[in-house]
Amino acid sequence: MINVALLSKWHVHAGEYAEQAMNNEHISVKVVWDEDVERGSKWAEELGVLFEQDLDAVLQNPEIDAVIVDTPTNQHKDVIIAAAKNKKHIFTEKVLAFSVRDCEEIHNAVKENEVQLMISLPRLNEDYYLYAQEAVDKGLLGELSTVRCRLAHNGAVASEDNPNGWLPAHFFDAKECGGGAFIDLGAHPIYLSNRLAGKATAVTARLQQSSSYDVDMNSIAIIEYESGALGTLETGFLSSGSPFQLELYGTEGTLLIEDRSIRIKSKQLGEDWVNPTDIPASLPLALDQWASAIVSDAESSISYEDAFNLTLINEAAALSNQEGRRVEVKEILKPLSNEISK
Repeated sequence: MINVALLSKWHVHAGEYAEQAMNNEHISVKVVWDEDVERGSKWAEELGVLFEQDLDAVLQNPEIDAVIVDTPTNQHKDVIIAAAKNKKHIFTEKVLAFSVRDCEEIHNAVKENEVQLMISLPRLNEDYYLYAQEAVDKGLLGELSTVRCRLAHNGAVASEDNPNGWLPAHFFDAKECGGGAFIDLGAHPIYLSNRLAGKATAVTARLQQSSSYDVDMNSIAIIEYESGALGTLETGFLSSGSPFQLELYGTEGTLLIEDRSIRIKSKQLGEDWVNPTDIPASLPLALDQWASAIVSDAESSISYEDAFNLTLINEAAALSNQEGRRVEVKEILKPLSNEISK
């Protein structure tokens, strides 16, 4: 049995991960820690487990095998490295860190201490993504020329029940989050497009702030890929009724996904639009894959490379927006390469 500590309920998905952990036959949730003592104590009581106010006590407890990290994102680096040094396996909410340099520090600590690290990038396990990847890999779209991915919701739209929107106020804290809509919700279009289009070479981003917040509420980035394809990634907290959309365009065909509806037109499949029926089965939840990796060293579908490339695009997008220019990815990677070569 994997004895797990829940580290913070700061993120909106923390409750989901706790539920997934409690439903996994290999996991036993033993303790909660939270930087907000009142919130953590209440959560621990609801779950029927102990609350520990001292993070070091949790991480140094030999009976704890693993941690689920849902702290503010600006705490990820320190908390995850500390967990790794204490030989704890780690499941963490996106994003892994604010910079690729911090990602590498985390990765080195994980490797040195031989623990399993899993980052939650859930749409990489969904059937519609798996079909899209299969269509690209089989050449059904020919040479990929364009990727468009949009994921937006109304989390910052005022309502009678929620005058500031339904997202918690701390999701608009630039220090804790490192940004707004793009770094959070935009993560999904980023990691999906990274997988489908390949290695990115440049980023041009506009992260639009509103008058009420210091973080972006409505954002678009144009990504240039080594293959020659272009990506348009759209996200925001100000869209009501906006469906998830993933569109792939190539020399031999087009694939359109809206929410879970898939249709494809390919020269290899005839002249008409097709609603494919040969959809791959979705993969297990990231948290379940993490447990399997701990128990049996099973290979996971989500890799450190996925986490690193997600942060790489975020870092380039933030610089592009700040300086109002196109940013080449090598500008972000060169300082890291220089450090490694020393």
